[in-house]
Amino acid sequence: MSYQLQIIEKPTYLHAIVTGSNTLENVTAYLQELTRECEARQCYNVLVEENLTGRRLETWDVYQVAAEGSAHARGLFKAVAFVDVNASGELMKFAETVANNRGVPLTVFATVAEAEKWLTGKLR
Repeated sequence: MSYQLQIIEKPTYLHAIVTGSNTLENVTAYLQELTRECEARQCYNVLVEENLTGRRLETWDVYQVAAEGSAHARGLFKAVAFVDVNASGELMKFAETVANNRGVPLTVFATVAEAEKWLTGKLR
């Protein structure tokens, strides 16, 4: 695997920063690792800052990641703020819809600052 996952503990949530290559395998692996970390720390509010490089995933791949990841995370997370710093177009909004329809409270943001503001306001 060619990704790095850094987790910063904040007072009310975890800030996960992922870097590396944008592949289906890496995205699947880091989301599984992040879920395990949240469970181990018993913190179910998370800000994901994805900064993966390379070709963007196809629509079907994004659907698979969102659907399968949601199946494992359903009922676990209270709030997930997601920022893909390299995203373009509406593909991440599609992932948001898939996750929410499967019981994972995920909201996509354009910037980390917007995600932090939403997450901290939601947790008050």
